[in-house]
Amino acid sequence: MERILSFLTELKENNNREWFEANRKEYLDVKKIFENFVVQLIEGISQFDKTIHNITVKDCTYRIYRDLRFSKDKTPYKTHLGAFVCPFGKKSGYSGYYFHIEPNTQSSFLSGGHQLITGSYRPTPKLLQSIREEIWTNGEQFVKNIKKAEGFSLIKEDALKKAPRGFPSDYKYIEYIKLKDYCLAKPIDDKFILNKNLIENTINEFRKTYDFNYMLNQAIEFVLEE
Repeated sequence: MERILSFLTELKENNNREWFEANRKEYLDVKKIFENFVVQLIEGISQFDKTIHNITVKDCTYRIYRDLRFSKDKTPYKTHLGAFVCPFGKKSGYSGYYFHIEPNTQSSFLSGGHQLITGSYRPTPKLLQSIREEIWTNGEQFVKNIKKAEGFSLIKEDALKKAPRGFPSDYKYIEYIKLKDYCLAKPIDDKFILNKNLIENTINEFRKTYDFNYMLNQAIEFVLEE
């Protein structure tokens, strides 16, 4: 992973096509290293989450090229690498396990940095409604699942100020129903990334979040299978 960190750090300082093309071979080597890691990540997660099967690296990873069509930031390349391991791949709509590596002095869900994230980010309105209804029915279990994910924190940014339509504002767990994203995040540092047991440590961390992820996917599956 040291080689990946070095490349991404340099890319952050030289985010232009000229530098990237001059260093394309290094990028392809780094990409291969990361993809080999993702193969192991998929295999490891599938050992405790049996919904993860028959997916490939391509199903979980993203292009390094940024979509500039609607962005004021015209830097052409992402300065991170990420893999989202979930049932049927990253475009399926299911909740899953996201590994994010990005050299940064800060580490939070919004500012970037290395992250381990489990959950559903920006679910569609139908999926969001189903997740909220699941929490309405099983709020106590939802809280227990969060607590089981020791070291992870529930992301609460951009929540609604009022209870969404159809849910009483005095419900015991209404603060969770106000959320727009349902994600647990754990910032990690270079020491974690460069540890020789990175893959084992990452799998063990994600294992803590299985019950949280499973509960979300029960709600999501109810919609997607209709």
